[in-house]
Amino acid sequence: MRNKNNKHLGIEIDPTLHGKLKFIAKYEGRSINGQILYLIRKCIQQFENENGEITETDMEK
Repeated sequence: MRNKNNKHLGIEIDPTLHGKLKFIAKYEGRSINGQILYLIRKCIQQFENENGEITETDMEK
């Protein structure tokens, strides 16, 4: 069941990119949504490793 506190993010994606993402997600045992969340978390972790942790104060700017 969807958590009402979570934010919804709708994106448009071209069919080829969608197909490739779906293939990778299935290969790694994730849903497409799960794969996107995994990639977002990886991106944030990489950013924070290089630039320091993003704090609540940073997000308010």
